Amino acid sequence: MQTVHSLKGKEVLLLEDDLLLGKRIEAYLSNLGLETTRVENCAHAQDALQEMFFDFALFDLNLPDGESLSLLKNGYVPDNTLCILMTGEGGVKSAVESIRLGAADYLSKPFDIEELPLVFQQAQANLKNKRLVEHEERERKEKTDMLFFEGAFAEDLEQLNKILAADSRLTANLPPLLIDGPTGAGKSTYAQWIHANGPRKEQPFVALNCSAISENLVESELFGHEKGAFTDAGKSRIGLFEAADQGTLFLDEVASLSLAAQAKLLLAIESGKIRRVGGSKDLSTNVRIIAAANQDLRKMITEGQFREDLFHRLDLLRISIPPLSRRGKDLPKLADHFLKALSQKYRLPKPQMDESFQKYLCHHSWPGNIRELLHELERSLVLCEPGNKLSLVNHALPAVTNLEQNGTTDWLNENFIFPEKGFDLEQEILRFIQLGINQADGNVTAAARLLGVPRDYLRYRLKK
Repeated sequence: MQTVHSLKGKEVLLLEDDLLLGKRIEAYLSNLGLETTRVENCAHAQDALQEMFFDFALFDLNLPDGESLSLLKNGYVPDNTLCILMTGEGGVKSAVESIRLGAADYLSKPFDIEELPLVFQQAQANLKNKRLVEHEERERKEKTDMLFFEGAFAEDLEQLNKILAADSRLTANLPPLLIDGPTGAGKSTYAQWIHANGPRKEQPFVALNCSAISENLVESELFGHEKGAFTDAGKSRIGLFEAADQGTLFLDEVASLSLAAQAKLLLAIESGKIRRVGGSKDLSTNVRIIAAANQDLRKMITEGQFREDLFHRLDLLRISIPPLSRRGKDLPKLADHFLKALSQKYRLPKPQMDESFQKYLCHHSWPGNIRELLHELERSLVLCEPGNKLSLVNHALPAVTNLEQNGTTDWLNENFIFPEKGFDLEQEILRFIQLGINQADGNVTAAARLLGVPRDYLRYRLKK
């Protein structure tokens, strides 16, 4: 009933010269609530297609005035009209040709006319899926088009281009790639950029957030399962390795996989073969693995939380994305770049940023990295009065203050709480030094003056 209801009111063009069969199909479709227009030759079908829009076209292959394939070849059937071909004995070759030309499906005569609603529904589902894929690809392209590769970000582009150069020389068996960096730094966007610009750009890009999958479903998600493999396995299902075959499989937050799942992932990468849960046959796959981690995998190895052999397998090629706080002086340019895209999204003129906003960009710690910056820019843009400069609108965020104007030189946040897992003082000293170097536009001597230490001290710390 649900199938029939979804088809009610749909327009069908029926091209069938067998009068008896044509009337039977027409009567059956009409009883289901479909509006059917029946014609008996290609010429009349061509006229009907030019005068009306049809949701479905049901064509017999051989007609008195030629093959209905000519209607597909010559572009008379619109892309949004789902064409199903009816072919007699020996017409399989033509049926396959019709699929190549854009037909949604074909039926071999004789067939049970009660199959038609199911065929129509499946054709509709396939069209929706195709549209969703196109939408996802466009969103992915828009996201990668927003990438910014000026100033300090130019180093990222240099790394990306080196990987693309290596990929272009291999094309077939592309090596795994590990992208590490803090949450919100843009790891998934970099992965999509590499795929979109590499030799597999016409193939699928499949992404999995490993932390979002429960332990008992990871293997099924990655490798698929056979019917009856476990309680809820009512039917067979392919895994993401098969879905990404010839393309890219992006494993985000790979560090969240259990040791058991890591072992199976390692085997799949090394052998190029997977086995569905409950299956007995090995299936070959050719998948480019890109993994992302927001944790220190080497530290996890020493703690027994990540397999060293998997790490070395994934770490063949690597991109390390630093936190946004290390990009200090380039943040106003980055924000301006994002504002162009956001202004187009909301159909607003791109505003200029006021001085306080630019200071905030350079001095805020941005714990959420690119994601936090984008959200702050989008929020400020939407709430900005037309014609005004962009200013801080989220009052929950601490405003940038000038210490001298406030009569104090104390930079310490007294509300800071040391994390229970400990505090890496050496690392934080380096971060503090880096902030001084950024503020001094890379001039170590000027940075030493800002920090009140000898220049040689900075060089010693940086070298160490």
